[in-house]
Amino acid sequence: MLLAGPITTRGVEARPPVWRVYAIRYATIPAFPVRFLVAGADTTRKLDIAMMFWLLEGSDRRRVLVDAGFYRQKFLDSWKPADFVSPAEAVKRFGIAPDSITDVIISHVHWDHLDGADLFPSARIWIQREEYEHHVGAGGTRLDPAIDSVDAAMLAKLDAEGRVKRVEGDAQEILPGVTVYTGGKHTFASQYAGVRTAKGTVVVASDNLYLYENLDRHLAIAQTLDAKSNLAAQERMKTIASSPRLIVPGHDPAVFTRFKRAGVGVVKVE
Repeated sequence: MLLAGPITTRGVEARPPVWRVYAIRYATIPAFPVRFLVAGADTTRKLDIAMMFWLLEGSDRRRVLVDAGFYRQKFLDSWKPADFVSPAEAVKRFGIAPDSITDVIISHVHWDHLDGADLFPSARIWIQREEYEHHVGAGGTRLDPAIDSVDAAMLAKLDAEGRVKRVEGDAQEILPGVTVYTGGKHTFASQYAGVRTAKGTVVVASDNLYLYENLDRHLAIAQTLDAKSNLAAQERMKTIASSPRLIVPGHDPAVFTRFKRAGVGVVKVE
């Protein structure tokens, strides 16, 4: 006799975790040139872009960040963000202790997404193997200008502590209900996440999709290693997400008006 369907316990089907997804804004970069975000954009256009990362809360009590923002003084001095709070403080402001974060998924190695990874002392750090090995050398040396030297050293230190988990390529379910995908080509092996929620699958695109405008007008991000691959990734996001509205770009301030407020600088994506 063949058994069909999932294994059950006491007649109740075992179900994978369902996640809640929040976008957390911790700063603004004023008057950022849109030509650096959208390929072919008018060179005179500027936008106050949102600096954000994403919190995934699981029904299994796991708390995961997608990206970790930045906090080091050198970046504050260089970019002069408005309304800045450290990513750890932004999480704490939402009622979550930084040391309760169990995992941080790094979409790519740019300073504004990687730099805050060491603010979360209990977290495993998930990054594509190719992304790590392309950018970080022995002893934390910087192999590519896409990563800042201080962040290369920091990431190597976390790796030496056994906290860095290398993801082996595309379409990998790294946690139940959380799958990462490659192909966006913002950096050498940038990744984005598909997250199972009660309302369907949310795609946390990070900088593989800067603005809603990229998606709506089918325009590649301006900072990509391969515009054709980036456009293909955007189309793929539409097949992964349960609805186009559940695709969340990396820096669009409209994220915080399209979704319901859940706290100071926080919206719930649903």
